[in-house]
Amino acid sequence: METNADIRIGDLISQSTTAPQLVMLGFTCDEGVARNSGRIGAAKAPDIIRKEFSKMTPCPNVYQHFANIMSHTTDLGDIDIDGLSMEDAQAVLGETITPYLEQGTRVIILGGGHETSFGHFLGYVQAKLPVRILNWDAHADVRPLKNGKGHSGSPFRQALEHPSEICKGYSVAGLQPHSVARTHLQYVRENEGRYFFKHSTDRQRIRDQYRYRHDRSMVTFDIDAVDETCAPGVSAPAADGLKKEYWLYANYMAGYNEHITSYDIVEVNPEKDIDNRTSRLAALSIWYFIKGWSDRLSAIPALF
Repeated sequence: METNADIRIGDLISQSTTAPQLVMLGFTCDEGVARNSGRIGAAKAPDIIRKEFSKMTPCPNVYQHFANIMSHTTDLGDIDIDGLSMEDAQAVLGETITPYLEQGTRVIILGGGHETSFGHFLGYVQAKLPVRILNWDAHADVRPLKNGKGHSGSPFRQALEHPSEICKGYSVAGLQPHSVARTHLQYVRENEGRYFFKHSTDRQRIRDQYRYRHDRSMVTFDIDAVDETCAPGVSAPAADGLKKEYWLYANYMAGYNEHITSYDIVEVNPEKDIDNRTSRLAALSIWYFIKGWSDRLSAIPALF
């Protein structure tokens, strides 16, 4: 490889890497958003996020580690859920990621609505691996089921109540006080969960979310937590959402923490986006996740 080559991430990712360090896949479902009366369109996000990410370059400050992770990444493409119900699609997502979770390969899932996260969680159920969940979101997403069915607002209630008891804890950060019902916060408390509002989110609080996380954890990033000036293309825009710098720092710290074994990013809605602004932010979020991972491998302090 020429040292002066303009290498892009898309030049490094493979479709069939042996013993990958990381796998990526898309979940093209937003049926849960429709059930939750949101703006549909997130099913079209995975391919657009993937294309934006592929155009980026490995971080030059930690090039070798960053490029090495990418060259040991397998992109599985979008899983085939055509014609399936949301529940069956979630089961397929879980089945797809189970072997990677079992062998300790990190997983990145491109959603999709936030129903993506319950399928993500099912991977741990099938692998019989206890897991804690950290959710960055404007909403708690512990709503009751509707007519006995899950939706984009219920994934973490479903995880907490799953008969496997695989979910060992739930935390949500970035909440908007005008978008969260008191009963939902009560439900989180009753299930020994933790929640943090957007107005109390700063770098120290973000670091604290990861500093004491010493058990296997999955993290989920609902991009509707970000201020709508930076993320207009979502199912539920936030008029007073998180600052972009805090959002990216939360992604960075997720990558830096070795106990975060899987990651999803959800609710990007290309149909409502402006100049791919939200899709590019989602791609940059993944870039910062890899940057955090690379910095840890380089023994660089968790700051940028």
